[in-house]
Amino acid sequence: MGTRWYSITAAIMLLALFLFTNCGMAQPEREDPRLTDQLVEPHYYRAPAMPETITFMGDPVPLDRFDVRENLEREMIVNAYFHSQTLRLIKIAPRFFSIIDPILKEEGIPLDFRYLAVAESGLNPRALSPAGAAGIWQFMKPAATDTGLEVTPEVDERYHIEKSTRAACRYLKEAYRKYQNWPLVAATYNAGRSAVDRQLARQKVGSYFDLLMSEETERYVYRIIALKLIMEDPLKFGFLVTDDEKYPLWNTRTMEISGPVANLADFAIAQGTNYKMLKYYNPWLRDNTLSNKSGKVYVIQLPAE
Repeated sequence: MGTRWYSITAAIMLLALFLFTNCGMAQPEREDPRLTDQLVEPHYYRAPAMPETITFMGDPVPLDRFDVRENLEREMIVNAYFHSQTLRLIKIAPRFFSIIDPILKEEGIPLDFRYLAVAESGLNPRALSPAGAAGIWQFMKPAATDTGLEVTPEVDERYHIEKSTRAACRYLKEAYRKYQNWPLVAATYNAGRSAVDRQLARQKVGSYFDLLMSEETERYVYRIIALKLIMEDPLKFGFLVTDDEKYPLWNTRTMEISGPVANLADFAIAQGTNYKMLKYYNPWLRDNTLSNKSGKVYVIQLPAE
């Protein structure tokens, strides 16, 4: 009886295992209908399409040369697939371009230099590099003071969007008077004039696209061009950002200060705002006081409302 009972029990267990395997776990899970499109049409990564012609700073880029084309494509791939950063840049660009563009036009600087600021700082007015370059145009302290910016523990105009843009224009115009070539001018912004001068003399060329520079400087100018192409036509590169999704322009009023301010938090509250927003609109104010012993007139940006 025991053996017979064991055989019956074993048969029942085998039947149960068969039913469980074929009716339960072994059956494929039902596909989520939301995934149907992705499963039927898988996504493929491809290099961004290269335009037939490109102008940069008003001059044609020699895309017929393999080195130029490959260097540019490299930066287009990097930035087109750096989705989080590039998406943010597209959203925030109107805010800062609305401040930078009129100054570039007034100073006679090609509008493409707006993308140099993008490459330098990611359009972050409070950016500070490990080397100490500061602001949206990433000035080092000696270069900043050479171009007329005030740099003290209380006031650092490298973080002042309008004043640093004017200072950048002064540098760019002075460099252009020497080189008469805007891409070379852009290269000097990264490598410095002395480094560019050495390589021009060594290599006996006069065009940026004929010049062999360090990888950082070579990639720098091509990155500016790539950012220009992507940000001027984001949808072409897969970035769908509607106008209402872009960050709003700043709505501010100005106030002149010609004396000291003992406490900027108290000052902000007295003006109907707070310390955070005061520093947000005026990142060049670097302390919580403004001594201003010289009686210099400073223009403060405050919320318009």
